[in-house]
Amino acid sequence: MRPIVPRPHWSYSSVSQYQRCTLQYYFERVQKLPRKFTSDAQVLGSALHSALAEYHRKLQAGESAQPHQIRATYLAAWDEQVSRGQVVASGDKSLADSRSLGIALVDVYLTEPPPENILAVEQTMMSPIANSRGEYLERPIMVVVDLITRQGDGGLQVGELKTAGRAYSESEVATSLQPTFYANTLYEMTGEEPAVEYTILVKTRTPKLQRIEAIRTTSDYQRLGDLIQAVELGVEAGVFYPNESPMNCSGCSFLRECRGWTGNRVQDGIARIEAKETVPC
Repeated sequence: MRPIVPRPHWSYSSVSQYQRCTLQYYFERVQKLPRKFTSDAQVLGSALHSALAEYHRKLQAGESAQPHQIRATYLAAWDEQVSRGQVVASGDKSLADSRSLGIALVDVYLTEPPPENILAVEQTMMSPIANSRGEYLERPIMVVVDLITRQGDGGLQVGELKTAGRAYSESEVATSLQPTFYANTLYEMTGEEPAVEYTILVKTRTPKLQRIEAIRTTSDYQRLGDLIQAVELGVEAGVFYPNESPMNCSGCSFLRECRGWTGNRVQDGIARIEAKETVPC
């Protein structure tokens, strides 16, 4: 596969961030302000991905994957991230508690039957995206897929690893945009309709593993294209405003900037739209 050439694109994280809070999107992706802190949940999730990616690569290469090696990879990834900057503990758990919890989650995953027929691990891919009128957008979409396998029935399957404080509901997966990003990309690149399986490592007192399958079709891809087009118009028009809620604000790095927001960007956006409309075709 040819290497990805950096170019303007849309990702699940950028689109979902704009949906969640347009002002946070503006601070991070337009002004490019650095995050002031990282939560222990983010560090745990990233370190866990590093460890399980190592596990999957060993399986793909036909090598032995010993549990102590995968645990060591997790701990090294955790420690490296913590050493880079401020990490904030969430809830009533200490950083040491969260670090240990990751080991338990690794062990839960390793007790499962290992995936077979692995085609790709942590694969970065870019593909075009069309709207419901069949028009391809100027910007493509980019995904980083945790795992791609060939199933026993011959079909492609994308594996998406998640960590969560509780089990997912079927409706959460059914309405998520992330499987649509993955499925559209694989469809554009291979012509096959892949299945997407969520593997959720649940951070309960006794950690457990949950699997939920998501199926996406052409109509889902088209709806995603329409949504991305709408988000793009909002960004171009300078539509950025706070969406205050306990879920959005409790872990946000831009609280001070948010409190200083005056709405001037909206007026700037209106002026740009009006100026654009006066330009002859």
